[in-house]
Amino acid sequence: METNSVTKSFFFFCFALCLGSQLIQCSVTYDKKAIVINGQRRILISGSIHYPRSTPEMWEDLVQKAKEGGLDVIETYVFWNVHEPSPGNYNFEGRYDLVRFLKIIQKAGLYAHLRIGPYICAEWNFGGFPVWLKYVPGISFRTDNEPFKNAMQGFTEKIVNLMKSENLFESQGGPIILSQIENEYGPQGKILGDAGHKYVTWAANMAVGLGTGVPWVMCKEEDAPDPVINTCNGFYCDSFSPNRPYKPTIWTEAWSGWFTEFGGPIHERPVQDLAFAVARFIQKGGSFFNYYMYHGGTNFGRSAGGPFITTSYDYDAPLDEYGLIRQPKYGHLKELHRAIKLCEGALVSVDPSVTSLGSFQQAHVFSSESGQCAAFLSNYDTKSTARVMFNNMHYNLPPWSISILPDCRNVVFNTAKVGVQTLKMEMLPSNAELLSWETYSEDLSSLDDSSTFTSFGLLEQINVTRDASDYLWYKTSVDIGSSESFLRGGEWPTLIVQSTGHALHVFINGQLSGSAFGTRENRRFTFTGKVNLQAGRNTIALLSVAVGLPNVGGHFETWNTGILGPVALHGLDQGKWDLSWAKWTYQVGLKGEIMNVVSPDSISSADWMQGSLIAQKQQPLTWHKVYFNAPDGDEPLALDMGSMGKGQVWINGQSIGRYWTAYATGNCGDCSYSGTFRPPKCQLGCGQPTQRWYHVPRSWLKPTQNLLVLFEELGGDPTRISLVKRSVTGVCADVAEYYHPMIKNWHIESYGKAEEFRRPKVHLRCGPGQSISSIKFASFGTPLGTCGSFQQGTCHAPTSYSILEKKCIRRQRCSVTISNSNFGQDPCPSVLKRLTVEAVCSPTTSEAIQPNWRR
Repeated sequence: METNSVTKSFFFFCFALCLGSQLIQCSVTYDKKAIVINGQRRILISGSIHYPRSTPEMWEDLVQKAKEGGLDVIETYVFWNVHEPSPGNYNFEGRYDLVRFLKIIQKAGLYAHLRIGPYICAEWNFGGFPVWLKYVPGISFRTDNEPFKNAMQGFTEKIVNLMKSENLFESQGGPIILSQIENEYGPQGKILGDAGHKYVTWAANMAVGLGTGVPWVMCKEEDAPDPVINTCNGFYCDSFSPNRPYKPTIWTEAWSGWFTEFGGPIHERPVQDLAFAVARFIQKGGSFFNYYMYHGGTNFGRSAGGPFITTSYDYDAPLDEYGLIRQPKYGHLKELHRAIKLCEGALVSVDPSVTSLGSFQQAHVFSSESGQCAAFLSNYDTKSTARVMFNNMHYNLPPWSISILPDCRNVVFNTAKVGVQTLKMEMLPSNAELLSWETYSEDLSSLDDSSTFTSFGLLEQINVTRDASDYLWYKTSVDIGSSESFLRGGEWPTLIVQSTGHALHVFINGQLSGSAFGTRENRRFTFTGKVNLQAGRNTIALLSVAVGLPNVGGHFETWNTGILGPVALHGLDQGKWDLSWAKWTYQVGLKGEIMNVVSPDSISSADWMQGSLIAQKQQPLTWHKVYFNAPDGDEPLALDMGSMGKGQVWINGQSIGRYWTAYATGNCGDCSYSGTFRPPKCQLGCGQPTQRWYHVPRSWLKPTQNLLVLFEELGGDPTRISLVKRSVTGVCADVAEYYHPMIKNWHIESYGKAEEFRRPKVHLRCGPGQSISSIKFASFGTPLGTCGSFQQGTCHAPTSYSILEKKCIRRQRCSVTISNSNFGQDPCPSVLKRLTVEAVCSPTTSEAIQPNWRR
């Protein structure tokens, strides 16, 4: 690679750095085509895996699956709030062991992209900022503000120096080839004007000055100053261009799905559209793309932001929340990656020439001087298949798809033609028994005097709690005269409470009077309810609940949470009684939290009650606990919390996270892969709890006597909670007989020679320790429907079931060639046929047959 192709500013910066230090080797640079590693331009395929959203015991498996899926790079944010929970006190242990995570990436032979931020958004609590940062005197987040810049530089230097001390930058022989400073600042910077421009320039210069020897990027930042590379985030980035002609085109976040919020539906992005988006980006000259997320994971503890983001951060990623492969997304993208890599030499050598093939069809051709040629044939029509002529050959392009031709002749992949199987995953009962529940009720008659204080007026919640707990009590009292009309058969008074978020439970004289909740779009809400007051003194206790702090928005550090009023009683003889400036007593957290009842080592004074809960009335603000033994097997585990209301749950003292049986509202209907994707397009789960199952890492369990503790805000039936295991219960495949492209059918050596066509096959594979126990559906012909609801069409080979049963029953995996001869005779001549199968997977017995791939 000639040095004059490398961006001059970055080259001279790197050259000067190399002269000053023998440690910095500057083996990662860039030019307009690509990131350059050791003198070679590279097409780099990346995926986001966030280390705090899984456990160290999962990391190696996740990284290995990413590698097998065709990834070159693992991307992660760095999470400031977990690493520096208080000023100057750092934590890099357990799930926060960033160095260990990066060394696992290095061991696997992959690169890393370290997005330091330190603002990360990520649906993470407070956008990754530690809450103490809000209380630094004179601070204003993410602008030309000295207190903020000092804190940001201090943490950034801490991370960079830690990476250097472990030789983790590629310039030191480590895996880190890119780093990111700031995050999606462009929209915020435009609002702030000159202050925003000064800040982003300072941030870039500060980062580059740290001497990492690798390039820095800024995503969604058009003004990224040299040598920092500006990059794109979004569902599609094929229209993006960097702000300088000598910078490569990088897509830092290709959104593989979308996050979920309590009360909302599940979002699913069809893999055909995701593959189409990636191919569009590559054909326009893109050279680095990153799936956000490749593994989403779990928002353990109170790490979810939003507010109202669920504990699950599955994101419809190729690896699901539990680390299991999601098919067909994982497999189809793996085939896409192989096809792109076959084109790499041509892609990094030249810019494409673009030719129109029709009204909505184009050919992007990369033809290098060395004779390499790769073509991408695209069809942007959302409804119709197109038959196009290219290089004197005809090609059929399904709607909204791209075909990849690594030799400008043979199709090896089409984004809309999915040939890999679909896995059916279910939550199955485990053999863990949750018996002998005990309960402890929060005492509402009096607050803990040692942890309370009083103030006239209503206080903002986070200013009081400093986010040490989701819960803050607001308590006051009112004296009701015996002559009040409502005491003599009149209508009860109405209590009105205005809250800035996020949830509220109202107690009158120790009894739950009602609850109210905000949403992610409307954090503010008003509680309005009739209240049963008595003559004499009455206690009004308001429990304000945070459901994650905001992670995005202009100066979100200034946003309020909690009850700021007004709080007023209406319907008394005197009229309205405004309590907003009354004397209020405050308590941070719950008594159970203060006594640490969740810890297995805790010796607390909590008065746990034993006995059957079934006959007891379901009470709000109640702690429940039970001991259980770890279930057999190695499948991922989850708690089925569908019988509960809202609260938090712990196992052996570690927080699984917030739970909330909030039912999803949305627009769940048919989902077509074609056409521009947006989160409202493909929704699932309407009318069901947004999240019912909560991931329990097996590494958190002991063989016996595991302590499960939960706090229930509303009331629920803990005896119906169960520990379930996530298992493969079936596999589906649906492949056409002729027109599914395969890399195996492409041989450069035999280019132009007649060669026998390798017929496509249906491949079925159950999970580890499983075999195919039955064929639920099989049809060679023109079947209809989707996995789980297949139906026979007008054409069907009668031998379909028997052939599949013969070749697949009692095998862990099998393959069946799609041909007329395999099924006796052609069931419908001159008609394009498909082989569609749904098989049931069950635990393997001793009689299971070993796989035979030659059948």
